[in-house]
Amino acid sequence: MNELIDELLTVRDWLRYAVSRFNEVGLFFGHGCSNAYDEAAWLILHTLHLPHDRLEPFLEARLTRAERLAVHHILQQRIARRLPAAYLTNEAWLGEFRFYVDERVIVPRSYFANLLEDEFAPWLEEPASVTDALDLCTGSACLAILMAHTFANAQIDAVDISPDALAVARRNVADYDLAGQVNLIESDLFEALDGRRYDLIVANPPYVTAAAMAALPPEYRHEPALALAAGEDGLDIVRRILGAAQKHLKPHGLLAVEIGHNRDLVEQAFPEIPLTWIDTAGGEGKIFIVQREQLEQLPR
Repeated sequence: MNELIDELLTVRDWLRYAVSRFNEVGLFFGHGCSNAYDEAAWLILHTLHLPHDRLEPFLEARLTRAERLAVHHILQQRIARRLPAAYLTNEAWLGEFRFYVDERVIVPRSYFANLLEDEFAPWLEEPASVTDALDLCTGSACLAILMAHTFANAQIDAVDISPDALAVARRNVADYDLAGQVNLIESDLFEALDGRRYDLIVANPPYVTAAAMAALPPEYRHEPALALAAGEDGLDIVRRILGAAQKHLKPHGLLAVEIGHNRDLVEQAFPEIPLTWIDTAGGEGKIFIVQREQLEQLPR
């Protein structure tokens, strides 16, 4: 290691080394970055306390020995332990919003971010009319926080079954000074919400199939399985949400559910519901929307 520390002197040296090593060992990227270069740059800039969007001015900067040791350590953690970069830095981003994360929650990555940025247009004509909203399976509370910024007049309930996840969520809600608008609730989906009704319910539930869980790269195995696995066909939680959502929606209220790559499975399982599939900047057909009245077509 000492030879490496003595030979790699500049940010450019460490960036090149990191990209080579990440590619050599076959790391998997899917928690904020999509390639070795971007992830290496992120980790190096974070470790050196430099702006995440200002790599070029620092490429030729020589690092102190202490800085070189710190950069080497975080790169080795990424390589040897296959930890997602977000867990090494304890931060994840959705657009301009930064969130604290650790291994108690999955790393935020949601197609809802683009939809909320656009105020759910055109499916909600008047965002200001949303006064009660629910974020199911909130995890780090990232979507609840985005909802609070999008729907300024709304009280947001943010629900998760995991007390560990809610501890992380509480930290993020406090960081954004939203304790008066975002209400964190420990609940197995709707169980603790008796009598509550909402204009909008957003859910990014577990939806990974059993086959996909068995094939997950090591990086994903650091995330809580409770937040990923959803039975043989990935729809165990979605079935429960669709079965109970109607009584928790106001008239004409909307339910929006993120389902990843499982659109075909959802359409096969619920042919009687006229689901509307949404395309966002992040992907096509990953979220469906259904109105309260359309859920009446579900068999009881």
